[in-house]
This record gives sequence, C-alpha cells and structure tokens, in this order.
Amino acid sequence: QVQLVESGGGLVQPGGSLRLSCAASGSIARISAMGWYRQATGKQRELVATITTSSTNYADSAKGRFTISRDNAKNTMYLQMNSLKPEDTAVYYCNAFIIATSMEYWGKGTLVTVSS
Repeated sequence: QVQLVESGGGLVQPGGSLRLSCAASGSIARISAMGWYRQATGKQRELVATITTSSTNYADSAKGRFTISRDNAKNTMYLQMNSLKPEDTAVYYCNAFIIATSMEYWGKGTLVTVSS
C-alpha cells in the first residue's frame, strides 16, 4: 500500500508560480514511477508529468513551464509550476505506480486556481 498526500495548491495570478508537493508513505521502495495529473471542471483527468529513476516526461501543455522532481530522502515529489495560465486551473493529483503489482495509487488532490 502507498499513501499519497498533496499540498501546495491555492489561488495565484496569471504569470505566477506555485510548487506542489506530494508526500508518500507506505511501500515507497516498490514505487516504479510517480506523476502529476490534473482534472479541470467538466473535463477528463489528464497527465501533467511523470518521473522515474531515469527519466521525466511532460505533457505538451507543461513543457517549458513545469518541472517535476523527487526528493527520495524526504519521500516527496514536487511540481514546480511557472508562468501559470488560467487554463492550468484544475485539481492536481499525485499518482504512484508499482510495476510488480500493476497497482496504482492516487492522492485526494489539491486545487490550483489561476485567476486575476
């Protein structure tokens, strides 16, 4: 089992920055990949970025503006979001995937609102 808790969401003006955090606990050593997803009102959940021990991957909408990182000593994953746009407004979810069991885990999400 893996437990994930997101934090860092809030209200920010267009062009501003936020850093989201995802604290992981439980069977952390078994995690193969982690990622950030988001879901805007009335839309499907979509990938923002993923990270493994060897690579990162970004949605086109996030490239050049968002940076995903992971601090293994703190069991925490981050999403640094810069140059935020109103269309980035969504609930952001943390995800962890374990290849050995084909199980994935989700946090409860943190709301990001980009508005003036």
